[in-house]
Amino acid sequence: MRKLLVPVLLLPAIMATAQTENAEKYAGYITPSALKEKLSILASADMEGRETATPGQKKAAAYIEAQFKRMGLKPGNGDSYQQHYPVYQDEVNSKTFSVNGKQFEWDKDYVFSFSTMSSGSQKLNDIVFVGYGLDDAANKINDYEGLDVKGKLVMVLEGLPETHPAAKAAPSRTSPGSVFAKINAARNKGAAGIIVVSKDFPRKTATPLKGNMYLTKPAGNTNFSVITVSEDVATALTGRMQKQSLAQLKELIKGKYVSEVVIGLDKTTADLQSSNVIAVLPGTDKANEYVFITGHYDHLGKRGDVIYYGADDDGSGTTAVMQMAEAFSKTKGKDKPRRTMVFMTVSGEEKGLWGSQYYSEHPIYSLDKTSVDLNIDMVGRTDTERKTADSLNYIYVIGHDKLSSELPIINEAVNNEHTKLTLDYKYDDPKDRNQIYYRSDHYNFARKGVPVLFFYDGMLLADYHQPTDTVDKINFDLMAKRAQLVFYTAWVMANKEEMLKRDTPLNMPSTR
Repeated sequence: MRKLLVPVLLLPAIMATAQTENAEKYAGYITPSALKEKLSILASADMEGRETATPGQKKAAAYIEAQFKRMGLKPGNGDSYQQHYPVYQDEVNSKTFSVNGKQFEWDKDYVFSFSTMSSGSQKLNDIVFVGYGLDDAANKINDYEGLDVKGKLVMVLEGLPETHPAAKAAPSRTSPGSVFAKINAARNKGAAGIIVVSKDFPRKTATPLKGNMYLTKPAGNTNFSVITVSEDVATALTGRMQKQSLAQLKELIKGKYVSEVVIGLDKTTADLQSSNVIAVLPGTDKANEYVFITGHYDHLGKRGDVIYYGADDDGSGTTAVMQMAEAFSKTKGKDKPRRTMVFMTVSGEEKGLWGSQYYSEHPIYSLDKTSVDLNIDMVGRTDTERKTADSLNYIYVIGHDKLSSELPIINEAVNNEHTKLTLDYKYDDPKDRNQIYYRSDHYNFARKGVPVLFFYDGMLLADYHQPTDTVDKINFDLMAKRAQLVFYTAWVMANKEEMLKRDTPLNMPSTR
């Protein structure tokens, strides 16, 4: 942990704002019992796991909106508390896949990713094997070097080689070994599609014929095949007679292999909808400047009858946003914030930061006038990997040394005065293998130049993305303390004379 020291001469000016006579009274509305009451509803079975663009997500949105209305907050999108955005989902009517005339079976040997594939049949003859399919400038790895893949199918191995620096990191969309990164690399090289060889066949559970949702509908003829296949299919593609294992395929020489591949797909696309829920508390003399407090209210939904409750991820952050909104809504007279407070809970985070991406591209309030985004994603648990004595009195803070030099000064000052948590900055390391900086909704503000702080409990193992992430495992006393830290930080930022400076270069690698 690297801790910044706040210059002593700066503290009086900062704390003069933070210590208005009633700040602690309003923070007192952020109690363990109030948090538990709201989270017990938000992460209940009735919400069905809150998956984006499903009835469960819409129930959650309605609940959050009702809470904002009860608090007397104004709608954040004109006359509406919701900012709707389109979501698309494909459903397959029929599919076929053959190599050199041999038909392979769905879920036994192959699956398609539907969103980038058009209906129809196509025949391709050239397959180019490109190893792991990495185009990783940061580590000076280019598996495409010297290979012509334009208009061809590329075949890649799943994951990363054991020697890669990120080989042992937690799975992430931003990892160069992710399917997303490999797809982008293949498309950028002009390939017609990508075939990913996986050990995960035959599939233990049936792959739904309703595909993954996606945010942007392809325009025009953008057909790009994404196919995951078994070792048997890979063997056929390379013309081998004996089955090749992944270990053997690693030794395969990169280059072109000639096989006739026929891909057939008939699909329909459903137009769905999701939403961000937004409420505002108008400011006083600086009402045309904004302080955002955000968290994502979506989670993973249901798998069959099994509900993924998402109590910590991110029911805890959403509940904290609501409870801070409650605290700020109680302010009166001279205690009202000078800047407009925007409380925004977004959906689509688990799909790829969709809700915040949509907001950042369709902002309701000027991003140039947005002083800061304080984002909360998982604040109710303890990091199971944290073995230090402060494991019940810490919070990971991300973004403190990026974009604005004032972020750590204010956040540390209010923490020293009020909450006295250990502020751990380990995830701000540009070499962080988990790349946490890119993995929650603050990032879509940061990429537009808005200073951000992201508050996080670090729970990457244990019940992360499991149906066991339930309310009974939340530490509400610690959650309340963490939410109060964010409240005090927001209080200062809402009332200081100037917006936060934007004076610090971003020191993170470009991976998105």
